[in-house]
Amino acid sequence: MALRCLSQSSTTFSYLSKVCTLRQIKRYTLPINLLTKQKEDSTLLFYTRGFYSSLLTDGGSLVALEGNKTQYGESGFKPHRPHGYELLLSAHLNAQERVYSWAICGFRMHGTKAVASVVEEHVSEMVGTGREDEEYADVDWDNLGFSLVRTDYMFATRSCREGNFERGCLSRYGNIELNPAAGILNYGQGLIEGMKAYRGEDGRVLLFRPELNALRMKKGAERMCMHSPSVQQFIEGVKQTVLANRRWVPPPGKGSLYLRPLLFGSGASLGLSAASEFTFLVFGSPVQNYFKEGTTALNLYVEEAVPRAYLGGSGGVKSISNYGPVLEVMRRAKARGFSDVLYLDAETKKNIEEVSASNIFLVKGNTIVTPATNGTILGGITRKSVIEIAIDLGYKVEERVVPVEELKDAEEVFCTGTATGVASVGSITFQNTRTEYKVGDGLVTQQLGSILVGIQTGSIQDIKNWVVEID
Repeated sequence: MALRCLSQSSTTFSYLSKVCTLRQIKRYTLPINLLTKQKEDSTLLFYTRGFYSSLLTDGGSLVALEGNKTQYGESGFKPHRPHGYELLLSAHLNAQERVYSWAICGFRMHGTKAVASVVEEHVSEMVGTGREDEEYADVDWDNLGFSLVRTDYMFATRSCREGNFERGCLSRYGNIELNPAAGILNYGQGLIEGMKAYRGEDGRVLLFRPELNALRMKKGAERMCMHSPSVQQFIEGVKQTVLANRRWVPPPGKGSLYLRPLLFGSGASLGLSAASEFTFLVFGSPVQNYFKEGTTALNLYVEEAVPRAYLGGSGGVKSISNYGPVLEVMRRAKARGFSDVLYLDAETKKNIEEVSASNIFLVKGNTIVTPATNGTILGGITRKSVIEIAIDLGYKVEERVVPVEELKDAEEVFCTGTATGVASVGSITFQNTRTEYKVGDGLVTQQLGSILVGIQTGSIQDIKNWVVEID
């Protein structure tokens, strides 16, 4: 299928003579430097020869432009087009002048009425009502939980055998195809990250310390014998995902766009070995509170029989293999009315480590204590940030081994994580004994949480350069 592209705002057009298959179309992006640089939103006119549905059902990214520039008159470009059509697309550009999203705005047919009727049927399904140009998606923002909401686009790129990742591209959110012998399916070569995009009161969309997520993924990739994207590639993929799904970033104070970067072995291998190819993928979903209790204090249960991680294992990285083994323990605890589970160390079963998907802190007077990251505990980015804020406020912070007996002496307890934020713990049950803690306004937990959220949403000055604005 050959395509021609015409810039509405220029007296030149770029010509594409490449014949693309459906699979190839999904892997190309549009280099805007071939077009006249003007506004952030440009309108492009595509002319193609071929069967219309091939392009429409792609649901992926735009095709790369190649070739020469040619002049055309006021009457426009009029090639020979026996059964062709023109597509009018609205393409949105990011700061690097690359397309991050596009939508079909209209079309014109050239050819027989029979062909036109087939085309019109497909276009009517794709044009829609221009929803992607809306400021906000049609979502009940006041009743967001923490479940998957299908957004518009996802980002993906792959590595080659040498370990270098190709330039990624956006495609419509949807299922992905994997070889049955893929490393992720057979040998668990996979890492996840969690981060959020926030909308400030001034309308800006912000990321919080994304370079730390990128570095943590690189560390995990080394542990799991995987290729990993560079920090720049990681952040660029995240930014493109947010820009393409900007209408899914909740209004200020209504939640955030949760982002899930994935790195997994997509290359096939029958014998036990590292995959030859890896895929880096980013998708997002608007969310609010992680726990069903909302902002109500959590009720934790200390698990004595099943540890979360072992020394020498993968507990210190964000491997997918860390989460499946705790699902049954969580199910049993929640069936008994608990919010989540607090795990002990595997070696002595005497020291607390972390909650299923968050770090834990104990407060007593001016001292804040949290288990040290010794290889079995994930180095949380929210954890690190809260520690730095607490030190700046004058609190004494201790990262050390924390015996389970210290739970009964704490005045406050809270959990931290990207999904959870800073969450108050109202009680912890250990060996059938329930210990309760202070919760509410004016406490250390509330103070640290308010400052963190203020920085993340731009309402408090970011003197540490933690926030990255997406434009």
